[in-house]
Amino acid sequence: MEQVLQQVAQGLEKQLDKEIERLDALDSSDLETIRQQRIAEMKQRAKQKQEWLANGHGEYTEIDGEKEFFTVCNKSTNVVCHFYRNDTPRCRIVDMHLQTLAKKHVETRFVKLDVERAPFLTGRLKIRVIPTIAIVKDNKTKDFIVGFTELGNRDDFATDMLEWRLARGDVIEYSGDLLTPPDAKKQQSLHIHKKTIRGKDDSDSDIDFSD
Repeated sequence: MEQVLQQVAQGLEKQLDKEIERLDALDSSDLETIRQQRIAEMKQRAKQKQEWLANGHGEYTEIDGEKEFFTVCNKSTNVVCHFYRNDTPRCRIVDMHLQTLAKKHVETRFVKLDVERAPFLTGRLKIRVIPTIAIVKDNKTKDFIVGFTELGNRDDFATDMLEWRLARGDVIEYSGDLLTPPDAKKQQSLHIHKKTIRGKDDSDSDIDFSD
């Protein structure tokens, strides 16, 4: 194992040395070209952000019905739509998390739609469990988050769990680990912490979301 780690370290060191050599070899014109490219990229990103905000990104809003749903999906590449019902308490939990994520991920449009206002669309998408979150990309419904089963199967799931699940649906920009959910990392960290303190492992000897 030590030999493997040493080989990996040496490989990374060689890559770093090559990158340093490449940067050292750049002349002033090369650096200016890179600078101008970076400035152009930043300007393009700023322009795109303004377009997103003009289309309602950055906020979590309610849409009136099916017609507006299709309008939203036509205008935005990435859309997260919460299909809700007023008499369902878990929908208010989803609202809380999506309000936070809408501000964080301006690259995506976050909306909610009362299923009673969209019977045709609800039937077409085969939405039978409330809450259901639809993930729409390039004007096509790609994925659904049904109830809280994939969010830890609990009402008090963290916002980063929903963020991770949306990232799995490729509807938001995400730099974290897509293979491991955040709650699994926290549980692993807590387990290691307890084991360090006590010197031994701690062992303490389907929710229906249809409402």
